[in-house]
Amino acid sequence: MSDATKVKQSISNKRNAWFWGFTPQSENWNGRLAMIGFVTVILIEVFSGNGFLHFWEIL
Repeated sequence: MSDATKVKQSISNKRNAWFWGFTPQSENWNGRLAMIGFVTVILIEVFSGNGFLHFWEIL
C-alpha cells in the first residue's frame, strides 16, 4: 500500500470522529443533528395535525 493511500484513509476516518470544541468535525455533527431535529418537527406536525408548539401544549 502506498503512503498516499494510508494518509487518505486516516484523514477520512478522522472526518467523522467526535471531537470536542470548535472543530470542523463538531460542525458536521451539529448540522447532522439539526437536520434530524428539523425532520422530527416536520413529522410531528404532519402526523398530529397540530403545530409543534400546540403538540406540546405550549400555545
